[in-house]
Amino acid sequence: MAQATGTHSRYDLQTSGENAVQDVHDIIINIAPTETPFHTRFKKDKATNTYHEWLKDTLATAVNNNARIDGDEFSGATRVAPARLGNHCQISRKDIIVSRRADKVKKFGRTDELGYEIAKAGKELKRDCEMSALANQAAVVGDDSNASRTAGLPAWIRTNDSRGAGGADPTLSSSTYGYPNAAATDGTDRALSEITLLNTIRSAWTAGGNPSIIMVGPELKQRMSNYLFNSTRIATPYQDHGADRKKGASLMGAVDYYVTDFGTMEIIPNRFQREDDVFIIDPEHVGIAYLDGYHTEELAKTGDANKRMLITDWAVFVRAEDSCGIVADIDESAAMVA
Repeated sequence: MAQATGTHSRYDLQTSGENAVQDVHDIIINIAPTETPFHTRFKKDKATNTYHEWLKDTLATAVNNNARIDGDEFSGATRVAPARLGNHCQISRKDIIVSRRADKVKKFGRTDELGYEIAKAGKELKRDCEMSALANQAAVVGDDSNASRTAGLPAWIRTNDSRGAGGADPTLSSSTYGYPNAAATDGTDRALSEITLLNTIRSAWTAGGNPSIIMVGPELKQRMSNYLFNSTRIATPYQDHGADRKKGASLMGAVDYYVTDFGTMEIIPNRFQREDDVFIIDPEHVGIAYLDGYHTEELAKTGDANKRMLITDWAVFVRAEDSCGIVADIDESAAMVA
């Protein structure tokens, strides 16, 4: 087959640049993940200073010989004052500058370029804060030359923890009070062990916590499902699988709830945490305190462009770190073991 002589074809429209109207789908596709479980699932608080503080108290150890004679005289027992703990707030922001022309010209997928970029930057800012909240980082006080930083969740948990060889607990600025001034020391990675996980949950419960959430990275979530739900174990569906399921059979391949001797644990995957860490969380005592919540500031124009600043001022709080636990230094590529 051949063209007739003199046929003006589609390819002739490109000889001096593209002359055909482009076929571009007028919807912008963006599948980047925006779920931030730590920021959305746990408590919110209001900070009133750049160093957010709280008091942590405990009871004396229970004894089985608390028996006295009738009419006994006594002197006062030593009482321990609550520990004063805190975390430094961190300023996180995204800066946007969009020129007047970029806003005015006709575009694919959006009409308001500035609004589109603000919405996108807001999601990016939330992701940044989620990653910082779950990072193994100590608090930084900050000064006129150095940004303050909030201590992440791994830098708090030191009572109920299991670490690989060479791993070490985080420390506080004043031994038993203050803020985390040194992050946990990473140890040698090892496979996640169910007995280690259960022992850590038990330790948090024995200390007085009521942990109900296990938060892990995506690969480790699969490792847990592969181990906890297989041909040698019985898994009961937590939800009704009814007859309608697209009128076909459904196959269970994941475990989202783990029933232990100390309560039912919801297993939550988090894309923004380290795969090394398995967090055991009592949601009653963990969350984010905002000195200034997420908002947009309109900045003065200094040229032919519009400027916006998305900003938040926040800190991680862990009111009672011994209500939680961590199994650290996990090799996410290794299968979970007994």
